[in-house]
Amino acid sequence: MGLISSILIFTISLKSYYLKAIDKRIFSLSFLQLFFVIISFTSLVICFVISDFSNETVFNNSHTNKPIFYKISGTWGNHEGSLLLWLLVLTLFLFLFLINSRDEPKQYRVLTLVFQQVIIIGFFSFVLFTSNPFNYLFPRPSEGLGLNPILQDPALAIHPPILYVGYVGTSLIFSATLAAVVENYISKDWAKNIKLWVLISWVFLTIGIMLGSIWAYYELGWGGFWFWDPVENVSLMPWICLTALIHCILVFEKREILKSWTIILSIATFTLSMCGTFLVRSGILNSVHTFANDPSRGIFILSFLFLLIFLSLIIFFFFNKEKQNDSRKVYFLSKEVSVLINNWFLMYFLSVILIGTVYPIFLEVLSDSKISVGPPFYNQLIVPLLIFFLVFMSIGPNFKWIRETNINNKFQLFTLFLFSLFLSYFLFYKFGQSSLTNILLLSASLYLFFVTVKDLFSKNLYNFSKKIAHFGFSLLILSIVLNAILSKEITVNLRVGDKINFENEKISFSSLKSIEKENYQSIVGSFKIEDKKKTYEFNPELRIYDQPVIITSEADIKISLFEDKFLVMNTIKGEEYFNVRYQIKPFMIWIWISTLLLAVAGFLSLYNRFHEK
Repeated sequence: MGLISSILIFTISLKSYYLKAIDKRIFSLSFLQLFFVIISFTSLVICFVISDFSNETVFNNSHTNKPIFYKISGTWGNHEGSLLLWLLVLTLFLFLFLINSRDEPKQYRVLTLVFQQVIIIGFFSFVLFTSNPFNYLFPRPSEGLGLNPILQDPALAIHPPILYVGYVGTSLIFSATLAAVVENYISKDWAKNIKLWVLISWVFLTIGIMLGSIWAYYELGWGGFWFWDPVENVSLMPWICLTALIHCILVFEKREILKSWTIILSIATFTLSMCGTFLVRSGILNSVHTFANDPSRGIFILSFLFLLIFLSLIIFFFFNKEKQNDSRKVYFLSKEVSVLINNWFLMYFLSVILIGTVYPIFLEVLSDSKISVGPPFYNQLIVPLLIFFLVFMSIGPNFKWIRETNINNKFQLFTLFLFSLFLSYFLFYKFGQSSLTNILLLSASLYLFFVTVKDLFSKNLYNFSKKIAHFGFSLLILSIVLNAILSKEITVNLRVGDKINFENEKISFSSLKSIEKENYQSIVGSFKIEDKKKTYEFNPELRIYDQPVIITSEADIKISLFEDKFLVMNTIKGEEYFNVRYQIKPFMIWIWISTLLLAVAGFLSLYNRFHEK
């Protein structure tokens, strides 16, 4: 019924577009479409809650011993259920767009509806013909196969829905942009309207990435918050593109320049979201995050993606009309040029991540040889340019629109730069390190931090959300840089009773105990770590799950404002020894706090947007 509703809405919307009048049935059908998807999604949730194993999706991803919270989250913790959630968010966003855009031109609204229905029909077809979440099993199995235990986690349970809101929001940006290009409606009014959806997508994508990063840190057992996993990358790429788009829209609102670049970024954000969907669900990527391994599903999404890209390119080249003889001058020393330069940097970072993610795939197809692209690749290509990016980001927001005429008042910025350089050199000298790249990177990070702190606490409260966002980003970069430079780690094989010295601490493996839980057996290690001031007790776990039978490692982390102490253990097959990893990770908590500040800044911008309206 949902697909039929979509086809009807698409047909009626096309008719309305040519008649230049909005058919009132569109609103009723859009609500009906949303209602049908809500009923479908609720039905799947109920199937998971009551453990209805006659449903193939429930059978493959649940079992009777699974806690009720993970039964519910298991609804979207699989390929079929997650696509149904995609459809739910798609139809909800479209309905909200119809309500929120009543003051916009009728032709623009109807055409946005047409393009969005193309996407919705494509996803309805994908769900019905390749990924039906309501396939029936007969005879009914008495027990399910269960969900991967490492996915049974509170952070990961709410991570996908939040991330999907960010992904699906880009589809509305895509549809509205194509409609505005066709209608020649790329204007300040359009920018104000589309900024709402850009901010919603950016905020939820930020929170979704943060939750996934927190989960990876404490659940996967390697003690990192970012591993450059391909599936991590496909969520980061749309975020980078959205960040560039937000700044471009601000410039376009102010001066109505960078029109074509704004359109390209609007199309690219959704294209990257769809590329991520293709890579995750085609079975091409090998990752703990991936859902599917059916090539037919990948072919469907890839074909659909090419269709949308082809459609957007035709519209862009045939309908995009640049104003001729535009008298607006653009000066190098201006805020808009600084935004453009930072956009170039962001596109470079995006290109590096894209190449690092897809190159191994193409290499395997062409030469049947496998390679993995890890942190060294990204660090070597991103870090040198990141230094210049941070410096430009420190200076650019302090320029005026159109043209900066008073350079003399920037002496304070120059002073802060020299202070940052001196402080960075002093810190490295104290810790006995002398890498020029690290000194410059830390200097640029400190410089951005000091500048954003100065702006945040200035008397002028204008655009306070922007100041919080820039401060949050500077704190994020500084925390990551300090974390990378100052982290310490030891990996060693120990048995009960063993002791070992590390830095100024002594690690003791005291005992082991076994505890029976509801759906797993827990083997808890007892460790003591002593330094000159304090003794810490650590209790990392090994969990042996019943259904499916999988062993997972649960780290024990002692969190403080200045550093995390992280300890995890793993079994060594056939040995009484355990592989123990102990890490000291400075400023970890500030990475999460800074990301949260970015989200808060986004919500403040949304509040301001509604308040202005």
